[in-house]
Amino acid sequence: MPEVVLPRLGTVAAWRAEARRLARAGVPAEAVVWRIGAAEPDLFASEPARASSSPREIRLPREAVEVIETALCHSDPERFARGYALLLRLADGTVRWGDRSDPALRRLLAQEKTVRREIHKMHAFVRFRELPEDGPRRTFAAWFEPDHPIEEAAAPFFTRRFGDMDWAIVTPDVTSRFVNGTLEHSLTEDRTPPPPDGTEDLWRTYYANIFNPARLMVKAMQSEMPKRYWKNLPEAGLIPDLIRGAAGRAAEMQAAAPTEPPARTAAMARQRQAAAEGAARGADAEQSAALPQAKAEAEACRRCGLWANATQVVFGEGPTVARMMVVGEQPGDREDLAGRPFVGPAGQLFDEEAAAAGLDRSTLYVTNAVKHFKFTPRGKRRIHQKPDAGEVTACRWWLDLERDLVRPRLIVAMGATALASLTGTGAGILRRRGSVERLEDGTPVFVTVHPSYILRLPDPEARSEERRRFRADLATAHALLDTLD
Repeated sequence: MPEVVLPRLGTVAAWRAEARRLARAGVPAEAVVWRIGAAEPDLFASEPARASSSPREIRLPREAVEVIETALCHSDPERFARGYALLLRLADGTVRWGDRSDPALRRLLAQEKTVRREIHKMHAFVRFRELPEDGPRRTFAAWFEPDHPIEEAAAPFFTRRFGDMDWAIVTPDVTSRFVNGTLEHSLTEDRTPPPPDGTEDLWRTYYANIFNPARLMVKAMQSEMPKRYWKNLPEAGLIPDLIRGAAGRAAEMQAAAPTEPPARTAAMARQRQAAAEGAARGADAEQSAALPQAKAEAEACRRCGLWANATQVVFGEGPTVARMMVVGEQPGDREDLAGRPFVGPAGQLFDEEAAAAGLDRSTLYVTNAVKHFKFTPRGKRRIHQKPDAGEVTACRWWLDLERDLVRPRLIVAMGATALASLTGTGAGILRRRGSVERLEDGTPVFVTVHPSYILRLPDPEARSEERRRFRADLATAHALLDTLD
C-alpha cells in the first residue's frame, strides 16, 4: 500500500495536491495510507500506488471544498483517508454533497463544525502580552493550547485585526509570526509562555465591569468559556469571586432600579383620580383618552434597539373597554408598513378562524408582546426574526399599560413570545396549549398557538388540521369568556 506523508505545516494544501494526483492516477481510497510528518512507517505501506479504477478529475462545489478542507484541521487521524474517500465518491456520484444520511459525510460535517468552533475559541481567547521594544513597531506574543491543529486556519484573522503591530502566537506545535506585514508559520521550539504585562490588569478591569450578575448562567458561561482555556486568561481568576457575589450584586441592582415608567405612572394616576371622583362617565372618558396618549408616547420608545430599523411602532387597537384581549408576538412586514396589528397573513387567518368560532373582531382588543418589527433584510425582502428575551422584557411594560387601561376579563396568548411576556416563560407552548393560567392579578390567560405557526406548516393536511384545532381553541376561549361575566 502506498504511504503519503504530509508535512505538519501546509498540511491541507499538501493533502489537496496529493488527493488530486492519486485521483488522476485512479488509486482507490482503500489503497492509501496517510500520515503527518516523520511518523513511523506502516509495515504494509511499502508498495507503490497502483491504479485499480479509472482516473478521475475532481470537481466539487466551492462549499464542499471549504468544508472538507476545514474538517482536515481536526485531530482525528482518519480525517485524510475519510476526505479522500469522500472526494472519490462525490466524483463518482455515489454520494450527494450534504446528504447527512451518509455516515462518512455526516462525520466530516460534524468535525468541520468542531473545527470552526475551535477557531472561534482561539479568536476569542488569545491574550497578547507586550514584549520589550526592539524595533519601530510594538511587538506582542500570546500562548494558546488548541485541541486541534487549527493554527494556520485561525491566524489570518489576527493579521486583519492586529495588522499594525508585530506579534507571535505560540502553541505547543506551531508558532505563527506576523512581522512587518508578513505572516509565517514554523514548528514551535520554545514552549515557554510569554511573561505577564500591564494589559492583564486591563483585561481584569474590563471583564469585571461587563460581568452582569443578574443574567448569570454558570453552565452557559462554561459552555462559551470552557475551563480548559482559563489558565491562559488573566480575567479567569476573577470568575469564582464574581459567581459567589452575583446574588448580592443582583439584589443591589434591583434595589437601585427605577420605579414604574413615567407613561404608566401617569396613566395609573389618572385612573386613580377618576375612580376617586366616582364618575363612571368620567372614567370612561379618561380611558378613551389614555390609550391614544399611550400610543403617542410609544412612538418615542427607545427601550430596545428595534425602533431603529422599524418603520413605526405598532400599538394595539380595539375598544377602550374590551372583554377579551388577544396578544400575539410582534408586528410583521405588513403591520410595520400599515401601523396596525393583525393585518398580515397571520392576522387574516386569525380573523377567519375567530369569525368561525363566533368571535367579533370589532369587540376584541388585539396587540402584540413587542411593538416594533424585528427583521433581517434579504434582498428586497424583510425576513421576520423572533424577538429575544431582552426585547420582550423591554416592551413588557407597554403591554402591562394596555392591560391596565383595557382591563380585559380574559387574555388569549397566541404563541410562546406572547406567553413569555405575560407569564414569564414561553417554554412548553404545545404542552400548555388549551390551558388557562392566572396572572398575579388573577386575570385568566388562555394559551394557544400563533397563526404564523399554522402558516409555516409545509404539509397541507397538517395545516388544515391545525386550523381546525386553532378554531376550536378560539371557540373554547369564547365559551370561557361567557362564564366570567
